Amino acid sequence: MSKSIRQHQTKDGFMLEYSIVGQGEPVLILHGGHSSCYAELGSNELAAHHFSVITPSRPGYGKTSKELGESLIVACDSYIELLDELQIPQVHVIAMSAGGPSGIHLASRFPNRVRSLVLQSAVTQCWLRPDDKLYKSAQLLFRPPVEKYVWAMIRFLNKLFPSFLLGNMIPSFSKLPKEKVLPQINDVDRRKFKSLIAQQRSGHGFLIDLVHTGKDATSALAAIKCPTLIMHSIHDASVSVDHAYHAKRLIPNAQLCELDLWGHLIWLGPGAEEMNRQLLSFLEAAKKEMMSQCSQNTLASF
Repeated sequence: MSKSIRQHQTKDGFMLEYSIVGQGEPVLILHGGHSSCYAELGSNELAAHHFSVITPSRPGYGKTSKELGESLIVACDSYIELLDELQIPQVHVIAMSAGGPSGIHLASRFPNRVRSLVLQSAVTQCWLRPDDKLYKSAQLLFRPPVEKYVWAMIRFLNKLFPSFLLGNMIPSFSKLPKEKVLPQINDVDRRKFKSLIAQQRSGHGFLIDLVHTGKDATSALAAIKCPTLIMHSIHDASVSVDHAYHAKRLIPNAQLCELDLWGHLIWLGPGAEEMNRQLLSFLEAAKKEMMSQCSQNTLASF
């Protein structure tokens, strides 16, 4: 299915790059770290089921201006501007991994624009702290201009030795031993993983993510009113399943879908089809609920 890459200039003159694929009920995907609007995780499946999938490159990623990442408020305002330009009054929002804070704040600040919220492997509380070793490593490896050389090396390994790279990256995604995970990843998923790595860059985006994912989102989570589905693997090593439990405690009437999948990348491996089935079921239910409410409001106006 053909994906259209476009650019939107905000009222302040900054650039917001985005993609659209499919036709139908609109879904806004807020991608994870080291990604962009070119990412395909989950989008093709949604497009095949008659959803129109809009994916902005979050601030600092792709061609989107890093200035839009000054705060989550500024970032979310730019997404609403984009929806206004596209004449989309409401969307389902799917926030993935480090895109979690963006989805949480969008749903809490603009309840009339967000039809439903799905948190997939999402950061929902303080993630990496400045004194963490991983935080310090990320500050060194993924800062411009160093990150382009880091990703060039990763892409080189990905092209020539994809199985070696996958095996060595599994511990960053899964708490399970790689000897147990590797047999679960078939050839189709290996190709998807290879394609995912080939598209990744950090730009200025990941350093912005480190700031945003270090903020306390308690009040924003508690303010969410739309139907919410939280999907998280219990074996996730990148973003602990504790983030899912935290969101479930704070978001009123949220549904928690604990997944016994191999790790952070819940879109790959055995169980991904069932995860997609549950996602589609939730989106359809949210759509019907909104249509029912609109009908009731129309009748009440007479």
